[in-house]
Formats: sequence, C-alpha cells, structure tokens
Amino acid sequence: MTIKFGTDGWRAVIAKDFTFDNLLKVAQAHADHLKGKNGKKVVVGYDTRFMSEEFAAAVAEVFSSNGFAVILSKGHCTTPALSLAARDFEADEGVMITASHNTYQYNGYKIKGGYGGPATPKIIKSVEGKIGNTSPKTGKTEWEEIDLNSHYLSVLKKYITPGVFNQRPEKVVHDPMHGATIGLLHRLLEDTLIDVVEINHFRDAFFGFKHPEPVEKNLPLLRGKTIAEEAVAGIANDGDGDRVGIVDEAGEFLSTQIVFALLLLHTIRNRKEDGAIAKTVSTTYLVDRIAKKEGRKLYKTPVGFKYIADLFLKEKIAFGGEESGGYGFGFHIPERDGLLSGLMILEMIHLHGKSLTELVEDLFSEFGTAYYKRLDLKVEGDQGRILVEKLKKEPLTELAGFKVKETDLTDGVKLIFENDGWVLFRASGTEPVLRIYVEMPEKSEVDMILEESKKLIGG
Repeated sequence: MTIKFGTDGWRAVIAKDFTFDNLLKVAQAHADHLKGKNGKKVVVGYDTRFMSEEFAAAVAEVFSSNGFAVILSKGHCTTPALSLAARDFEADEGVMITASHNTYQYNGYKIKGGYGGPATPKIIKSVEGKIGNTSPKTGKTEWEEIDLNSHYLSVLKKYITPGVFNQRPEKVVHDPMHGATIGLLHRLLEDTLIDVVEINHFRDAFFGFKHPEPVEKNLPLLRGKTIAEEAVAGIANDGDGDRVGIVDEAGEFLSTQIVFALLLLHTIRNRKEDGAIAKTVSTTYLVDRIAKKEGRKLYKTPVGFKYIADLFLKEKIAFGGEESGGYGFGFHIPERDGLLSGLMILEMIHLHGKSLTELVEDLFSEFGTAYYKRLDLKVEGDQGRILVEKLKKEPLTELAGFKVKETDLTDGVKLIFENDGWVLFRASGTEPVLRIYVEMPEKSEVDMILEESKKLIGG
C-alpha cells in the first residue's frame, strides 16, 4: 500500500493499514529524514486509543536503534503537551501517536516540529519520499520516560491571571471524551475555588462508540450536566486535546465561530497580546470586524491549522484559529490547544464577572450578530469537485436572493454577500463529500442559504 499523510498526519484503520509493519516503515523514513539533517533527539507521545502505548514504544525503538536520543511520554499525553515538549526539550522533531477526533477504528502518526507546532509540508514531503527505502532498524530500546503532561500543566498554570479563580466558588463541567485530557483540567484548577465536575473521564478505546469530536451532536451529556450542576460552562476536548467545544451556563452549545471571537477579544483586550490575527477562510466575519476596530493586521489562509502555524513561525501573531475548534495563542506555542482554550474561556468569564450568555450578547451588540452552520453533504463520485470548479468558472451573482459582493477562491469557492454573510463550498480530497459552510446575520438566513446551496448539486 501507499502511505500518504493527510492534512494532519497519517491516519488509518487499526489492523488493516495501521499495522506495526507499516508503522515501522513510517518511523524509519522519519528517522532517515532527520539523519539527513544531523538529527539527535526525538520526543514520542501517545493518546488513549487502542494500543497507542505499544505503537509509541515501537516508534521509540526504531529511533533508538537509529542512534537517536529518545524521550517517551510516561503515560498518555495530549498533542499540545507533545508539541511543547518537542520545543522545551530541544528535540529535532516529535511524534504523536493519535488519530485525533477520528472514530475508534483509527490510529495515526503526527509529526511535530522542534518549534512546537505542526510539521511543515516540506517535512511531510521529505518523510513520505523515504517510506520503504530502508528496512526498519529495531532491537535497541534505550529511552528516557518523562511525564509530558506534568510539564505541560506547569506551563499552562503560569498563563493564568493570578487570583482570577479564587474570587468565588463555582463549578465547570469537563468532558475529555475518554481522550488524552482526562483529569487535566482538574489538575490545573485543583488549588482554586473552581470545582471541576468530570464526565467521560476514564479511558475507553471505543470512545463511547462516538467520534471523540467536540461538536454539538456529540455533547448531549455535557449540555445536560452543565445545567444540572449549575456550572458556569461546559468544556469538551477531542481525543488528543488540541480542539475544544464550549457549552454555556444554559446548556447551549456555542458555535466554534463565536468561541473564536470571544477568545480573540480576551487575548488582545484582556491579556494585551501584541501582534496580528490569523484565520482560515472558513472563519467568522466577526474576526474581520474585530481586527478593523482594534487596528490589527489580519491574515487569511486556506483551511487547515498548518497554515496558521506557518504564520506563527514567520510573523508576530497574537491569536489564530480555524472553524473546527482549534485555536492558537501568541504567548504559547504555534499549535492548537484545546485545554488552554477552555481555560481562557473560563478566565474571561471570571475577569468580566459575566455569564457566557452575557458575553455573547456583548459581542453581538458591539460587532453584529452571526449565526453559523456547516453541512457535510455526501455526493456521488466527483460531484463536489465538479461543482466547485463550475462555480470558479461561472461565479454566481446572487444566491437565495442575497447579492454576492465578492468571491474568494483561497480554498474552494466562498461567496461573500453584501451583509457580510457568506457561503463556502469545499470538496473533500479524501471522500465523496461536499462541505458547505454558511454564516449569516440571522438564523433563518443560514437555513435559506443551505437549502439553495444543496440545490446546486441536486441535494
């Protein structure tokens, strides 16, 4: 089989394509890539998936047998903890065994740069080109085991505004979704007046037979528990802890777009972080309005946090993120961090002394309303790609009665309306799916745009 890395690493079904034989080939190619650059040290981490620790040990053995100093996580860890360790322990690169938010059948291999963020396309291309060229070396099992989560938490604690969580006793509900953040929010806040109520906080390689993805449809228990406990918020993290989902005090799921805007305001106004703002093309227009009012330069990229991370490495970026719930902070590492994002939402609540509902109302009052939905529409064969190409060649001037003022071809086709609302069409590169993203000033308008958009492909 041909092993190819996707948007964020190599992922495959366990025992079908994600086998020890294939994993060792990837690890050896990665070692060959680093040896060509005088590589000396790697850090290896893993999540709570089925046999992740055994897969991680196999990868560590390959690097050890190739003469590398190896640090192996002592217990499961989050992806941002692994990325932070790659930077702080001065490793050439890091490896995270995870399939992130994929279903339980999958596992994967993520490469992280020594700078503490996603591997660049150049790194991925180099590793891919070496897969199968050298027989995997094994037999040497010398490595140092370090508790990467403890190091990570010690750094996160330093970011917390002193005393902010000791103003009054309150509750927050945390849902690690059986993943790598199990127990971590509790450890962060154990010396404060915040009582962390945990759900789904034990290792389950089946993830409760759900996607360990913090989206609304997967969080009914979090929503109900937040109401029942009278908590200020509910926080969910995906399988490897680099993404976040937020539920307000009324049990309502907050759109990832709204969370982006809130975190952005908190970072630049409350924390006074200098620098520009970075967002993907599928991200809310509220960010544009905030950037304009605050006098911040705004970068727009294709979909994928690797493009945001690349900007963090080249420019001074205060905050950057994407539609899928992955956000990065200029005071941290160039990496999505779901646990830190949840912590910053909590900090914002306590600094303002307002509920999440009130903070969203303030946001809408200052920058206008914004409602968002995303539809992953299953199509036949190349229908999605064909529609996107057609829209590029024959741009629409209106849709559902809304006039198009601008067309953005950064990634797919994005139609921007006169009221700043928009619809984005993107065809999946790995499955027969057309992704339709819609954001409008009114909820009813979102559904109108979605219905008309589906008609373009006969949906």
